[in-house]
Amino acid sequence: MNTLIAVAIAPIGIGDELAPKVAEVIKVIRDSGLPYHTTSMFTEIEGEWDEVMKVVKDATFVLANEGIRTEVVLKADIRPGFKNMMNVKVNKINDILDGKNNEHQKNI
Repeated sequence: MNTLIAVAIAPIGIGDELAPKVAEVIKVIRDSGLPYHTTSMFTEIEGEWDEVMKVVKDATFVLANEGIRTEVVLKADIRPGFKNMMNVKVNKINDILDGKNNEHQKNI
């Protein structure tokens, strides 16, 4: 079942500079081969439920296995029959904002 998740995986209690540890997490996500997009607060990952959840587990445990307390925040959108939700959702909003989809504008 196609799943789009937004996940934040963060180390806790290691000081102020988290970027090197966050980079370790993102490397696991990148190396998974699943489509992903990282922002300043979350990383979106898209794929089949089991694949996505395995990536979340693997990315979480890269820190936990180093003995680091790790916080995970996750939001999932499961849509049977849909693909490429990560891009389609953003494109649809941009089309509405650009006036390219008047029917949707009426429903806002």
